[in-house]
Amino acid sequence: MSLVKQARKGILTPAIRKIAAVEKIHPDELLSLLAAGRVVIPYNRRHDSIQPIAIGQKMRTKVNVNLGTSRDYPDLQSEIAKLKLSLKYQTDAVMDLSTGGDIRSIRKKLLYLSTVPLGTVPVYQAAIEAIEKRGSIVKMTEDDLFKTIKEQAEEGVDFMTVHCGLTIKAVDRLKKQGRMADIVSRGGAFHLAWMLHRQKENPLYENFDRLLDIARKYDATLSLGDGLRPGAIFDATDRAQIEELLTLGELVKRARQADVQVIVEGPGHVPLDQIAMNIRLEKRVCEQAPFYVLGPLVTDIAPGYDHIVSAIGGALAASAGADFLCYVTPAEHLGLPSLDDVKDGLIAARIAGHAADIIKGVPGALDRDIELSRARKKLDWKTQQKLAIDPVKFAQIRKQRKSKTSACSMCGEFCAMKIVSEFLNGETDDSCF
Repeated sequence: MSLVKQARKGILTPAIRKIAAVEKIHPDELLSLLAAGRVVIPYNRRHDSIQPIAIGQKMRTKVNVNLGTSRDYPDLQSEIAKLKLSLKYQTDAVMDLSTGGDIRSIRKKLLYLSTVPLGTVPVYQAAIEAIEKRGSIVKMTEDDLFKTIKEQAEEGVDFMTVHCGLTIKAVDRLKKQGRMADIVSRGGAFHLAWMLHRQKENPLYENFDRLLDIARKYDATLSLGDGLRPGAIFDATDRAQIEELLTLGELVKRARQADVQVIVEGPGHVPLDQIAMNIRLEKRVCEQAPFYVLGPLVTDIAPGYDHIVSAIGGALAASAGADFLCYVTPAEHLGLPSLDDVKDGLIAARIAGHAADIIKGVPGALDRDIELSRARKKLDWKTQQKLAIDPVKFAQIRKQRKSKTSACSMCGEFCAMKIVSEFLNGETDDSCF
């Protein structure tokens, strides 16, 4: 029985109770949100090594890390190192987007090692195998695609990005729109090439019930991909993007009726003034389904610093109601990320999510800030390090630039905290002034 079906029957499982305790919410309320589709728990019954998480309304904003090889860099060990680093720095989920090397073996190894939900984009494997066997992406068959989806579900993949909303009608909108960047989604590009070459409808849309059957059997969560997400802020919130979103809203309803968990993916590159509106639009059109956003990136001119750009957009998006942030690294738009890039991207996304959770009133979010502020006032460096989002970097900077006083080397004996505390407490030392 799927998690959604259990929730609708009022069955409180140990996993639900554990998640509710972590999220500081009553188990019955979590069950109700899960039953309504406003929260999902990506938890394939065949991936039993993970700690389940909840994504959605009233939950802490979650963060995903993208991993995976490319044909230029097909090294599995490098991706394993990135996974271990991501787990160390508390990612909530990972996605294997491998396109180089033995992608089956890579996925199986990452699944085995991952203690958080793992997602994939099945069309990557199906398209690459079509190239290897038949010489072209467009020679991929519908059965190839569904066979890959089933195979990955059987292996234990917890959530899958499926570009079901990229329909013939949406492609027509795209042509008429006249975009700056057309399509930047790799999965979207694969589907577009296949559809235009064959003059056929997207098989994931046309055979959506077949997809639902697989997802329901393995309790895999469907992440309805945004193949037409804007890849330039000039293209944000255009007719093509909205056309796809309208279709995804219809598919959310069908998935819920089939007892399949579903989330919706969103933009992309979006200017600051359009972010909150995009979140509200998705929540309205998709009946409050959890929203998974890439960034969003709020400017296009900062290659090498896109982790900062996306953290700005991510904080705004999450504060407006986005539930799941996909990290963006400094290497975005430039190349495959290094270990340091992965860390920087993850930390930036976690900061964005936490900042939003304070505004949203997520239970416990503000408590950590209060504790750190109290420790900072006391010049209690050990407690500050313990509470810091990156305690390793905290310790490195302290060690490299330590003051001769109890304060930091920025202010030293002129530390505002120290001075004010002494005066307020009536314990002044005039020799300092």
